[in-house]
Amino acid sequence: MGLELSRWVIRACTADLGFALAGVCQARPAEHQAHLHAWLAQGKHGQMHYLAEHLEARLDPARELPGTRSIIMVADAYAQRGQEPTQPTTTPSARIARYAQGRDYHDTLKRRLHTLADALRAALPTHHFRTFTDTAPVMERQHAQRAALGWTGKHTLLIHPRIGSYFLLGGILTTVDLPEPPDQSPTPDACGTCTRCIDACPTSAITPHTVDARKCISYLTIEHQTTIDPALHPAMGDWLFGCDICQEVCPHNSPRPEQPPTPIHLAYAPRTASLPILDLLNWTNADRAKTLGNSAIKRATLDMLKRNALIAAGNTLTLPRDQAIFDRIKQIASDASEPAMLQQTARQVLSRIADVSRTEPLPRGEGQGWG
Repeated sequence: MGLELSRWVIRACTADLGFALAGVCQARPAEHQAHLHAWLAQGKHGQMHYLAEHLEARLDPARELPGTRSIIMVADAYAQRGQEPTQPTTTPSARIARYAQGRDYHDTLKRRLHTLADALRAALPTHHFRTFTDTAPVMERQHAQRAALGWTGKHTLLIHPRIGSYFLLGGILTTVDLPEPPDQSPTPDACGTCTRCIDACPTSAITPHTVDARKCISYLTIEHQTTIDPALHPAMGDWLFGCDICQEVCPHNSPRPEQPPTPIHLAYAPRTASLPILDLLNWTNADRAKTLGNSAIKRATLDMLKRNALIAAGNTLTLPRDQAIFDRIKQIASDASEPAMLQQTARQVLSRIADVSRTEPLPRGEGQGWG
C-alpha cells in the first residue's frame, strides 16, 4: 500500500488540487546544518530572529510533529516563466514582487493542503498530519529538493527545469511511511557556471547559495522593521514590497514556447502590481486595510510601507512634475507627529536629492528597469 499511496497523494496534489508539482520524501534532519549555524552566527538573518528561536525544530521535522516519517511537498506556481513584468504606470508608483500581486498565498496554498490532510486523516485515522507553509519552522526548500521539485539555485531559491522558480512551497508532515517512487529522482543542479543572479543583485546580497538578508531588497522591504541604511537606498530602486530581480535574469525563467503553459491558480492573478507613491505617503491604517485586503503585502506594517515608499520616491522623483510628492516628503521630515523612522527616512531622502536641480530628473536606482 505504501508506494501506491505515495502515487495517489502525488496525483491528488497535481490533478485534483491544482499544484504545479508534488512529491514525497522521507523525514530526515536538515543537511548543511553547520552552514546554517554559521549564517546565523554572522548575523546574516538580520532582524528575522524567529529563524534562530526555533532552530532545533527547523533542523528536524520530528520536533515539529513527533513520529514524523514522511513529508508531502507541493509547489504552487504564481507566474509563467518568460512572463513579461507589468509595465510601470505614468503615475509615480512603487512596485510589488510577483508572488504578492494576487491573493495571500498562505490562505490559497494551505486551504488545499488542509483538504488533502483531511482526506488522509479519514482514510488513516491512526496517523497524524500537519500542514505547513513558510510560516512554520520547517526547512521547506531542502525537503522540496529531496522530493524532486527542483534544485537550489545560487540565489537560494528552488528551480525546476520545466517551470523555473516562480512558485511557492508548502507541505504536510505525516507519521505515515510514504516511500519515494522510483521514478522520482533528484533534479540535478543546472546552474553551471552562470552567475546572472549574483551579478544582477543591486545590493550585492548574493554569493553562491547564500544571501545576506541585511542587504537583500526583499528582506529590507518586508522583514526589516526599522530605518534602512541610506547607503542602500539608491540600489533599492522603486521596490515597495519584495524584489524579482534575481529571478527575472535567471535563464531558467526564460520563455519556453515549446512547453505547455504551467497552470496558475486563479488566486494569483495580478491585482496589485504597483501602488501610487503619493497615495502611500498619505495612507492611514484604514487605507492600508481597505486597499490590500487579502494580500501578502499586509505582512508589512503601515510605517514600513511608507518608509519603502519614501525610498522609492527618492529614486524616481522628477520635478516639477512630482512636486506634490516632494512636498509630502518635506512635510513628513518636519512633522513631529510622524513616527521617528519616517521622519528620519524622509530627511535621508531629502539629503540625498538636495544637490539635484528641481527641474531635472533625479538619478534612478540601479534596480530600475527590472521587473
